[in-house]
Amino acid sequence: MDSLETARNAINEIDEKMAELFKQRMLAVRDIAAYKKERGMAIFDAEREKTVIARNVGIYPDNETRVFYSSFLQDVMNVSKRYQRSLMEGMRVAYSGVEGAFADIAAKRIFPDALHVGYPDFSAAYQSVENGECECAVLPIENSYAGVVGQVMDLMFEGDLYVNGVYTLPVVQNLLGLPGVNIKEIKTIISHPQALAQCGEYIRSHGWTTVSAANTAIAAQEVVQRGDKTIAAIASFETAALYGLEVLDHDINESNANSTKFAAFSRVEQHPDTGNSKFLLLFTVNDVAGALAKAINVISAYGFNMKVLRSRPVRSRDWQYYFYVEAEGDETTEDGRKMLGELAEQCETMKIAGHYTVEISLRKN
Repeated sequence: MDSLETARNAINEIDEKMAELFKQRMLAVRDIAAYKKERGMAIFDAEREKTVIARNVGIYPDNETRVFYSSFLQDVMNVSKRYQRSLMEGMRVAYSGVEGAFADIAAKRIFPDALHVGYPDFSAAYQSVENGECECAVLPIENSYAGVVGQVMDLMFEGDLYVNGVYTLPVVQNLLGLPGVNIKEIKTIISHPQALAQCGEYIRSHGWTTVSAANTAIAAQEVVQRGDKTIAAIASFETAALYGLEVLDHDINESNANSTKFAAFSRVEQHPDTGNSKFLLLFTVNDVAGALAKAINVISAYGFNMKVLRSRPVRSRDWQYYFYVEAEGDETTEDGRKMLGELAEQCETMKIAGHYTVEISLRKN
């Protein structure tokens, strides 16, 4: 038998083994897709993919073909992601607002293959996951310009869902009008109060009056419905395309650093398996002098770095407050369990509201 035939037979044998291994890998990928769907996690995890490829390339024994093995691994990863997408197409993701709202844009960038369902308010979107209508809700938790979204934070405190991912969406505001309108014809601007505030100087410089709307996409809808050339909306570029409006001016934010953090909420808690995780802690302290200071000291004493500490009023109790903490570290470690045990002595109520690793940017490339 010549060398060509020998090599071909060897490849055939190897391909048979690879076929069985590929089947086993896809079964594991299927389990991962089910896990992510249940916990409202995005398919693509850039850090995990980078780590897996680097680890496997590092143990590959042949220097001459290592670069090709790296390419092979990337192809396998891409196939795995496509399979996950096919399995997760039936996933229902809730958001607050109508199509074209920034929450809708965020939901589509996090879960591009899911069915996206708009709800009239934050509470309805949150409850849709609690009652099983949707697997996940994408809700804003903070804007770099306007601050925290108190209603969502209250849902986090009072509800049963977990945060399994935090994503940052750059907010770029645009002036949208009816097709063919000249910007000089505009007299009134409709948008969400935060968008109006973010573009306040721009609006004042033109002498326009303002009207508030529930969100930016609804403002765009209203411009279309009224059909009045003197009325314009402030909203996203995607909203203009969606409702057939024209972008009269773009990037009209006062600050180019404007962005909104969105959290993905689901019914099942996810514990990140990396060393750079963060956890969200909500608690109320006992009504005694120094209780809050003692609680904060307990957290720091065990080496957990608090990145955020905020207070919010408890809606059901006058002049009572709960506290929201974002801390670096893993509270499931031995030190973490000890910390939570000591913290419970200072707290009237306490809950872990979720975990995430890094804040993932939703900037469109």
